[in-house]
Formats: sequence, C-alpha cells, structure tokens
Amino acid sequence: MRSSQRGIWIGLFLFGLMPFPLFGQSKSGGQSKSGKVPSRAPATQPASVDCPISVNAVREHVAYLASPELEGRGESRGKKLAADYIRQSFKQSGLKPLFADSSYFQEIPGLPTTEGQPTQSGRNVGAWLPGSDPALSDEFVIVSAHYDHLGMHDGRIYAGADDNASGVAMLLEVAKALAAARVKPRRSMVFISFDLEEEMLWGSRWFVAHPPWPLKQVKLFITADLIGRSLGDLPLKSIFVMGSENATGLKQMVNAAVRPDGLDVAHLGIDLVGTRSDYGPFRTEKIPFLFFSSGQHPDYHTPRDTPDRLNYPQVAQVSCLVLGTCRAVADAETTPHWTDVPLHDLDEVRVLKRITGLVLQADDEARAAGKRRLSDLQRFLVSNVDVKASQMIQRGKVNEDERPWLIRASQMLLLAVF
Repeated sequence: MRSSQRGIWIGLFLFGLMPFPLFGQSKSGGQSKSGKVPSRAPATQPASVDCPISVNAVREHVAYLASPELEGRGESRGKKLAADYIRQSFKQSGLKPLFADSSYFQEIPGLPTTEGQPTQSGRNVGAWLPGSDPALSDEFVIVSAHYDHLGMHDGRIYAGADDNASGVAMLLEVAKALAAARVKPRRSMVFISFDLEEEMLWGSRWFVAHPPWPLKQVKLFITADLIGRSLGDLPLKSIFVMGSENATGLKQMVNAAVRPDGLDVAHLGIDLVGTRSDYGPFRTEKIPFLFFSSGQHPDYHTPRDTPDRLNYPQVAQVSCLVLGTCRAVADAETTPHWTDVPLHDLDEVRVLKRITGLVLQADDEARAAGKRRLSDLQRFLVSNVDVKASQMIQRGKVNEDERPWLIRASQMLLLAVF
C-alpha cells in the first residue's frame, strides 16, 4: 500500500480488518541478545487480577523476536533463532514435545534439488500439556500464532513486531500460564507456532495434512495475528474475534471468559474476511476456530512495524482473554460443534457501524482543519455502509439479501481504497 493512501483507510479496517492479504500475506526491552527465554515472567504489571500474564512478559518476547538480530524472521539465521527461542520457552514451561521422536519441531519439506535430494522449507514448533481428566485427555484445544515474517529487503529489516511477534508472545505466555496452573485443564492443550504463514499458510496446511492424531479430536483451534495495535490507528480498544458464528455456543463461551477491564470484544463473521491466516486449513476441515486480531494498521508489512509502536498492556489483555477462552472450552462438559449455517447477529453490524462512525468523524475533523482523510469516493462508500448499518440496527435484523451486500460492500471498499 502506498503511503499516499494512508489516512483512515477503509480497506485497512473494514475488510482489511483482517490484516492479511489473500492467502496469508497476511525492541528494545528486557530480552538478552543471547535469545535465552527469561526463567520466569516478571511479576509486575499484571493485565488483570484474574490473569497471571504480565505486560513485561509479553514485552520481553516481542523485544527479542522483533530485534535486529533476528533480521525479520525471514529466510535467514533469524528465523532459526526464533524457532529455537519458542522451543526453549515451551521446554522451560515443562511442556511435552508434540511431534515424533520426542521433537518440538515438525519439519516442512521443500522442493527437491536438481539432483533429487530432499530440502527443508520450514518447520513448525509445537508442544502439549496432557489433560487432567482421563476421559477427556484425548481431546485437544489448540492455541497458535505464526512466527515467520518477511525478513530483509533492500537492506531494510521488516521486524514484524505486531505481525506476528505479538501473537507469539501471547502463545508463549498462555502456554506458560496453563502449564503452571495448580489445576490443569481437563482436555489436553496444544501450542503451535507455525512457519510459512506468509507463504500461502504452508506451515498450517502441512500440519493439518500431517497431524499427530486424528483431527476429529481437535475441539477448538485458536490463532492470533496483529494484537498489539488498533485498527487503522483508530481510537478503538477492541479485539476482533472471528469464527464463533461457525460453532454452536462458542460466542457465549468467549463472552463468558474472564477478561481484563476495558477490553472490548467485537465479534465479526469470518465471511467478511475469507481465508487470511492459519485458521484457514482448520476451517476447511470444519473444526471450530477463533481468530483474534486488533486489525491492520499503517505499519503493517513495512519496516516500521517495530517493538516501540506496540500497546503492550493490550497484548497482555488479549492474552488473558485467550487464556480464559482456552480454559472455558478445555474444562467444559460440552464443547462447541461446527455448524454449516453461520449464526450471525446484529452485534457485528454494530461493530461496523462504530468503525464507520469513527472514520467519518476523523474525516470531518480533518476537513475542518483544511485537510482530507478520505477522497469523495471513499467517503461516499463509507457513508453508504454507515447508513445501511444504521438501518439494519434500527430494524433489529439483517434481511436475507443484506449479508451478501455487506460482503460485496467490503470488497468494493477494499478495491476503492487500495
């Protein structure tokens, strides 16, 4: 995206909410240069009295994973260092290796050489925590976040602090908290950091094609990507949660999970996004899933996505929400079941209305100052969505023909802005 197109871009937020172009296109701190995982998370600045995850803990993870030393976690030594860091954190938390031969790594093969020799294109990093209930321990809840990023281009490092060091920080702290819990979850917990998300989701595709156990044993898949900023830098303190509409009772479980004060949970249908991150292969297999994201921002996929720009209290808060959701599903008597008929409601229309209202307000303020945030065409499109959303809310329902309209409108906005 060109810099001249960055104001309050509708595509950034609305249908770009989804921080990832089609098929996965999509720091200073306390971390030592050695890449060693801190032996324990700092006890200061808890995100919530009910959550053991601290602000300092997630900050330290991001500081290392998005440091210059890791060179953007692309095809370089840096990505290997990131994978080793994740493995070390899993091991220190006392988690068992997930893959064959007691390995934390699942090797992803690449194309053979011209001589026919095998190659490796990447590796997933995984661990697990056995469930405490013998009757349920062969059922799994998966938490994930991809660790690869774009590497270096023209001598510039694409650090990927929010994409997706923030998600990996969540993954490592949720894993640590569940492993340290006095009472372990009833179902088994699986923690995976996928490689090659930026390459057509190849890491998660490989895992789904080569799972350690039958996929029918997976009761919920969770992934997070871009959880440390806000949508288009709008004044939103929201985490967008997508996918709950495809599983009975899942939205209620998310809403009932313990969450930090001040964190707004905004549910949206995944059909407004399509496949944009590692939930894609699991969605294809009809496994209940949740995708957590605070949305795309102006520094997405640029060298400016650096650790100093993240909202670490928010990362810790989202991590606590994921932790609470994991615990709720892992301990539930009945888990969510996939439904082919999505359970949409007016909540997501209210979310869109709130976003379009903020965009129009920002454009009004800019125009009053003699500037413009939106072109006339962009403003017309945003205003149109804003009016239609208002009508649906006032009516109290979304008519059958309006859902396709919302999807088409999002695509139109994306094309017009970009």
